[in-house]
Amino acid sequence: MDTTKPKQYTPNAGAPRLNGGGYRGNNNNNKREGGDHKPRTFFERPKPEFDQKMVSIRRVTRVVAGGRRMTFAVALAIGDKKGSIGLGTGKGGDTSLAIAKALRQAKKNMFKIKMTKENSIPYQVAAKFSSSKLTMMPNRGKGLVAGSTVRDMLILAGLKNITAKLHSGSKNKLNNARVAYKTLYQLKAVASLPKIAPFIAESEVEAKVEAKEKDVVEIVK
Repeated sequence: MDTTKPKQYTPNAGAPRLNGGGYRGNNNNNKREGGDHKPRTFFERPKPEFDQKMVSIRRVTRVVAGGRRMTFAVALAIGDKKGSIGLGTGKGGDTSLAIAKALRQAKKNMFKIKMTKENSIPYQVAAKFSSSKLTMMPNRGKGLVAGSTVRDMLILAGLKNITAKLHSGSKNKLNNARVAYKTLYQLKAVASLPKIAPFIAESEVEAKVEAKEKDVVEIVK
């Protein structure tokens, strides 16, 4: 009668032993040797060319024959905090598409502001857009005294020591940003002199036409 014990099965029996006592086999659970592991690399996002601020974003619904069609309207302000400021609007079926259009238009409408050595404005300026009226005046070391989207526009332009008074009962942020853009446009540098933004020029022409029509109606009466 054979009394010898059967041999037990040991995995990786024929594999060479490592210094730590383990086996070097084909098992994927085994630890890697030193030197094979590479450090993980992180990719940093490139810094944008201009600082951006979302003025307003709206969802617009239009009723068509097939049903309702939804689009997004975005207003975006950009600046380099060195005296350049721009404002643009864009529409699209997706928010990313609308933001890209607004950014492209804002770059086209960008202009350089004439500033003093203290990054302030040289003299008082005022403008009106729709029902929004804005007055900007330099102050001596009092900081940036402004509110609403006007403050965001001044920060993007890099302006300091300015008091801005917004005479408007409207809460429309886009109109407040447009009146700030129009006011700062009066301080544009002669070197870079683009035309005023189309959406501001067109609305001014429409307002003048409406005023003339009202005068004609009153004369006829």
